[in-house]
Amino acid sequence: MKLRLLAAASAALLAASPALAQSKPTPAEAKAFVDKAEAELAAFNLYVAKAAWVRATYITEDTQWLEAKASGEQNELATRFAKQAAKYDGVAVDPVTARKLKLLKLYLVLPAPDRPGAAQELATLGSRLDSTYSTGKFQYKGKTLTLNDAEDVLASSRDPAELKAVWEGWHSIATPMQSDYAELVKLANEGSRGLGYKDTGALWRSGYDMEPDAFAAETDRLWKQVEPFYKNLHCYVRARLNDKYGDAVQKRTGPIRADLLGNMWAQQWGNIYDVVAPKSAPSSYKLDDLLVSHGYDPVKMVKTGENFYSSLGFSPLPQTFWERSQITRPRDREVVCHASAWDINDRDDIRIKMCTKVDADDFYTVHHELGHNYYQRAYADQPFLFKNGANDGFHEAIGDFAGLSALTPTYLKQIGLLDTVPGEQEDIPFLLKMALDKIAFMPFGLLVDRWRWEVFSGEVDPAHYNAAWWDLRMKYQGLTPPAERPADAFDPGAKYHVPGNTPYTRYFLAHIYQFQFHRAACRQIGWKGPLHRCSIYGEKEMGKKFEAMLAMGASKPWPEELAAFTGETRTDAQAVADYFQPLNVWLTKQNKGEHCGW
Repeated sequence: MKLRLLAAASAALLAASPALAQSKPTPAEAKAFVDKAEAELAAFNLYVAKAAWVRATYITEDTQWLEAKASGEQNELATRFAKQAAKYDGVAVDPVTARKLKLLKLYLVLPAPDRPGAAQELATLGSRLDSTYSTGKFQYKGKTLTLNDAEDVLASSRDPAELKAVWEGWHSIATPMQSDYAELVKLANEGSRGLGYKDTGALWRSGYDMEPDAFAAETDRLWKQVEPFYKNLHCYVRARLNDKYGDAVQKRTGPIRADLLGNMWAQQWGNIYDVVAPKSAPSSYKLDDLLVSHGYDPVKMVKTGENFYSSLGFSPLPQTFWERSQITRPRDREVVCHASAWDINDRDDIRIKMCTKVDADDFYTVHHELGHNYYQRAYADQPFLFKNGANDGFHEAIGDFAGLSALTPTYLKQIGLLDTVPGEQEDIPFLLKMALDKIAFMPFGLLVDRWRWEVFSGEVDPAHYNAAWWDLRMKYQGLTPPAERPADAFDPGAKYHVPGNTPYTRYFLAHIYQFQFHRAACRQIGWKGPLHRCSIYGEKEMGKKFEAMLAMGASKPWPEELAAFTGETRTDAQAVADYFQPLNVWLTKQNKGEHCGW
């Protein structure tokens, strides 16, 4: 009886004083919430990763359903935790708990609305878009072409009519995606607003330890640092294309026709090196030919990448990596061939998924993808929410940093692919090849998310998706399609990361971070020559310092992690200029008398 009276009195007191009933959460409660969220998300992540791997390496209606179910349930769970995390805003928690609460809100790329069925609907749309892209095929001259086939044509053909037909054929596979994509945008925006963000673009821009608008301004600053060099390269390449094809195909002024640049998205131009190569400075070797003549196969390519990281002091890859990775394209089923690195259990089940070809591109890609895996293993001892890169640009830059060494003639000699390192007379050919991939990529790396930011904000509606895409490609890249596009075209969907819903600014940032890492590493090993000839292969002391940065995962703001390895706290594209300085001088001379810009 006495207990009941006390309970009644307490209830009356709480009813009279709502503030007491809804008292502010304590720091201990915030920490307990974070611990619970981490444990549940970690357990669920294994289930989702396994389902996603099966769908990516065996695409059927059933595996799409399984992945959509798993990711939908994960989305519901993570959205719930993200909303609950907001309850602890303003609570005086310790720095670690504060960072974890923030990361919980940013956990999902596409948060679902907090209502029944929405997460499943969003997951189904995402899986369907990804699979539509990955199974895309089109007809050309009576043959069925996949993206791999089409890429081979774009890389090797010098027939403008064939290039145009194959470019248009691949882009046609994206047309059916537009309505699904528009619906996905609507759902994701509703979910992002439920978490307190203006739209999904604002949520994406919040993942860089600064305000969303400040981050957008930061990318503008970095682009301004590299834009003059890009325009110099554009001017030189356009003139060589005009020399090759004439005014009827490619004018000597204005934008470049996108299908002439050797890559489906004109994001890298290295495949047309034969068209733009300097006649006065020939290159004495071709990496594609070296790999073939030395008996490389896809597995040997990956073993060589592993050996690079081992030379820095990293432990060898686990046996399960070799047993469970997809290194070549299976002949008996549909798969996602887009190269990716996987961390299935957040501990030691690391894998890559590639349809590896024996060529220079995939030699580089192997070093890049393994960078993700070694990063994942370095931070394996961090708490679950810190098992990630300092930011997503870091994650992409780790393997690219390795790749800068992997493409040098210094490294090719170190591993026996070259007998001697060519002299200075081959510096311009080497740097031009690198710039055709690295510098040419930067505006594309920036514009993909610029387009999505405009889509998410509502500035661009579905009826104008394609027009806005080409406006940005003109503004940043100085490119046009080979012909007027159909009214129903959805050309952004022909780039994997759009239907795959992978934020893209990370790649722009990575193309700057990698040169900062490279410059810092070469200073640490006492390298005195040009940056573009520096190889870090075998440098174990530097490797220790590098691995120490990787082991920090997402536990600290990225400027602190950048400083741990480079001594610098700000992203600096001057490192790019330092690397390519001899080429920029040469390009300026070559462009004398040309009308650069578009």
